[in-house]
Formats: sequence, structure tokens, C-alpha cells
Amino acid sequence: MLREEPIKARGQMVVLDRVKDYAQLLKPNLSFMVVFSSVVGYLLAPNTTFEWKEVIILFAGGLLVTGGANTINQILERYSDKLMKRTMYRPMPDGRMGATEAWIFAALTGITGALLLGYFFNPLAGLLSFTSLLLYAFAYTPMKKVHPVAVLIGAIPGALPPLIGWVAATNTLTGPLALGGWVLFLIQFFWQFPHFWAIAWVGFDDYEKAGIRMLPSKQGKTRFTGLQCMFYSLVLIPMAVMPRTVGISGNTGMLIGVACGLLYFAASFVFYKNNDHKSAKRVMFSSFIYLPTVLLALLFDKM
Repeated sequence: MLREEPIKARGQMVVLDRVKDYAQLLKPNLSFMVVFSSVVGYLLAPNTTFEWKEVIILFAGGLLVTGGANTINQILERYSDKLMKRTMYRPMPDGRMGATEAWIFAALTGITGALLLGYFFNPLAGLLSFTSLLLYAFAYTPMKKVHPVAVLIGAIPGALPPLIGWVAATNTLTGPLALGGWVLFLIQFFWQFPHFWAIAWVGFDDYEKAGIRMLPSKQGKTRFTGLQCMFYSLVLIPMAVMPRTVGISGNTGMLIGVACGLLYFAASFVFYKNNDHKSAKRVMFSSFIYLPTVLLALLFDKM
């Protein structure tokens, strides 16, 4: 009996460690933000009210699809991840999990998530979510080592979640009913450029070791990155008016969106002016604040 208890305890630890590895493949922090924007897109759609069942299914489906995409990303980058301090202890670079097991997990999560969205909402939402997985995993991920255009490619699947939520509610990508979803797509699309470039600047040395090219200049850390951040954050200021124009928010959501855009632009301007690590981190943290604040403002304004 005394020997059985330690054996049982060790078995439980093995299972717990495996669960932690699978959770790490899902990248829960990143996935949560992605799924959150999808839920907001759903709730902002016309004639949609908050229902726990729909929100939970949308959240679960989105989490599974995003987790599948993140897993494939880690499979394809498992050798690069060994070279970077930030990623070397992930399950595959650390040798705790093989690629075959990860592929099975990616297929199960990605396909199950897309089927959930397709069955409980509409086939278009399921198809769009699976398209985002394919773009992220098989277009954006390999392009990161080839050309900085990867940021543009990655911004497309990165901006799809609120549109997927909108489509889950409306079952359309065309016509006047789809305008609100496309506005949310564009806001999230433009938001990503300063966000990605600031992260790439802060983690430049790690990315260099892995041969990942994310900054817009071939020369690396130049003022051109800050200039590009200024441009895309500037676009977000007039974009903040669009939700009100298409009728998915009022003055409050618009004003908060404009204010957040101005702060994002100010951080980008300082980054351009100083061209240093501290300013890049300021843009990065500004991006973390911008998106959830703007989405929540639009949602609360509707409610």
C-alpha cells in the first residue's frame, strides 16, 4: 500500500505535466485575446443579445481553432524555437513532445473547433475560422523566415476573429449587413502592424538567432520601423469613426476609439523619434491596451 501511493502520485504528476504541455501548445494568453475579439464581434452584430450558451460555444470553438493554429506554428518552428530564450522550453524544443503527437493534437483541436462553429452557428463561420488557421499556419509561419511581408500576411488571419464572430451572428460576408464586421476586421488589421513590429524590436536578438525577419527594414533596427508604426497607428484614428458610421456604436465608443488611437500614435511617434528599446516597449504595451479597450468601448456603447 505504501509503495502504491508514490507510484500513483508519480502517475498523476506525469498526467498533469502532459496537460500543461498541451496547454502550452494552445498559447492561452494569445488565444484568449483572439477569442475575446471574436465574441465581441458576435455581440456587436445586429439583433444579437448575450446568451451564455452561444458565447461559450463561440469561445470554445474559437479557442480550439486558434489552439490548432498555434500548435502547427510551434511544430513548424520547433527547431527555431530551440535557439530563442523565450521559446526554448516549449514542449517540442525541450524534447518533451514529438511532432507526430503535436500534429494529432493540432488536427483534433483545429477541425473540432471549426466543426463546432459550423454546426452551432453556420457553415460560413466554420469555413472562415478554418481558413484563418490555414493562413496563419501555412502562409504566415513559413514566411517569417523569408521576408518581412510575413507581418502583412499574418495580419489577415489575425484580423479575422471579430469578422468570424460577426458572421456567426449574421451568416453573411456581403451586403449592408456585413459592413460592421468588415469595419471590425480593418480596425484589428491595422492595429497589428505596430503591435508586431514593437514585439519584433524588443525581441530582435532572439529573432536574429532563429533567422526570423519581422522588422520592415533590411537594416534591422532603423527609424523606418517607427515611421511605419506611426503610419498604421495614424490610420486607426479616423478608423475609430467607422463603427459609428455603420451603426454599431455611438459617440462614446467613437470618442474612446479616437483617444486610444491618439495615444497609440503618440507612442509610435516617440518610438520613431528615439529609436530605442524603451520606446519600442511603450508601443508594445500601448498595443496591449488599445485593442481590448476599443472593443469593450464599442460593446458597452451598444449595450
